Amino acid sequence: MAGTAKVSIGFAGGQVVEVKISEDTLKKLRQALDKAEGWTDLETDDGMISIDLSKVVFLRGASTPHSIGFGG
Repeated sequence: MAGTAKVSIGFAGGQVVEVKISEDTLKKLRQALDKAEGWTDLETDDGMISIDLSKVVFLRGASTPHSIGFGG
């Protein structure tokens, strides 16, 4: 199973959104940012969000392995 990534998405103007997304979703987001045009939908642990790719100025994240049980 693929792990998840906790990612901070920074936008022009200073806003930052923190999400947990799958490694596959993170890979697709990075590919979409290469074009940086239009909107994209991200499936997160908390539900779907839509972001304007042209406003993203940085991604910061750390991969976490898939685990079973209790924990942060």
